[in-house]
Amino acid sequence: MTKISNPEVKVKKGIEMNEKDYLNSLLTCLKDMEKNYVIAITEASSENLYQAHTETYLKLSDLGRDVYELMFQNGWYQLETAENSKIQEKINTLTQELNDIKN
Repeated sequence: MTKISNPEVKVKKGIEMNEKDYLNSLLTCLKDMEKNYVIAITEASSENLYQAHTETYLKLSDLGRDVYELMFQNGWYQLETAENSKIQEKINTLTQELNDIKN
């Protein structure tokens, strides 16, 4: 597998939180908030509440993406390429799960 990343911006190490720690904590928090808003959207008791939750969710999602991009630009987030066989294996698994749901 090939790693995809930018050069890592070095941050001060130690007991105190640094920029990377703060952004990582923020990204984790935003992901959790997005999950909770999906539940709130699903369970909204009125159209107005549904719209308000959806609007907030979209803003959180955009902010999470911005934080992720900043972390990636600074080399604090890495991606890995997947082999075609692994991708096909995942497609087959998901297709089978979908077929099982339909039946």
